[in-house]
Amino acid sequence: MTRNVRTIRVAVFAAAFAGLFLCLPRTQVSARAAQQAPAANDAAAHLQKSQFKDVKVTVENGIANLTGTVALYEYKTDAARRVLHAKDVTAVRNLIEVGGPNLPDSELENTLRDKLAYDRVGWGNEFDAISVTVHNSVVTVGGSAHTPWNRSSAIALIASTPGVKDVEGDIEVDPASPMDDGIRIAVARAIYGYPSLNKYAIDPAKPIRIAVNNGHVELYGAVDTAGDRQIAFMRASSVPGVFSVRNYILVAGQPVEEPK
Repeated sequence: MTRNVRTIRVAVFAAAFAGLFLCLPRTQVSARAAQQAPAANDAAAHLQKSQFKDVKVTVENGIANLTGTVALYEYKTDAARRVLHAKDVTAVRNLIEVGGPNLPDSELENTLRDKLAYDRVGWGNEFDAISVTVHNSVVTVGGSAHTPWNRSSAIALIASTPGVKDVEGDIEVDPASPMDDGIRIAVARAIYGYPSLNKYAIDPAKPIRIAVNNGHVELYGAVDTAGDRQIAFMRASSVPGVFSVRNYILVAGQPVEEPK
C-alpha cells in the first residue's frame, strides 16, 4: 500500500513537471509578444496620417518591419523616420512599395531636370552641379551642391515627384572654403562678363554652372556653339587661384565631348 502511494506521488510529480516544461516555451513566447505589443502600437501611432493608411508595422526584437504601399517616395522615407522614434524601436526594415504613376524613364528624367534647374534660384543655384538619371523609375543622383540646404532641397524635390519609386546615389556638398567662395565669384564674373557669354545669364535657371572644390573648377550646362564652350573654359582657366578646369559643358545638337 505504501509503495503504491509512493509510486502515485512520483507519477503525479513527474506529470506536473513535464507539463510545466511543455508550457515554458509558450509562456516565453507570450511574454515576448506582450513586450513587443506596446512597441508595435507606439510605432503604429507614429503613422496616424492619411498618407500611411495602407502601411502596416510590426516590431520584433526592436526591429520595426514596414510593409504596404504609399503614393510618393518621400512618404516611404518619412514613415521610416517616424517609426524610428517609437518606443523600443532600434532599427527599421523598410519594405514599403511606392505606388503612383508609372512614367516612362525619359519623361521622368526630363521632369526632374527641369525642376532642379529652377530649384533654389537666387540661393547659389548656379554653383550646383547635380545630375539625375532614371532607370525603371529608380532615380540615381550624383554631382555636388554648393550648400547643405541646396542638397536637401534637391533631394526633397526628387522624393516628392510622382513616379519616383526609389532614389540611389548621393549629392556631395562642396566643402566650406573662403578661397573656393572667392574663386566661384571670380569665375562667374570672368565667364558672364565676356560679351558672347553674357546671354547665358538671362535665364537664371539655366546658366553655365560652376562647381569648385579646393581650387579645382568644373563647368556644366549647355551653350549654343562649340566656340562658346571653349571661351568659357579659357575664361575660367585664366582666374587666379584656379588649379584646374574640367569642361563638361554641352553644345546644343552635338554629341557629348570629353572634358578638357
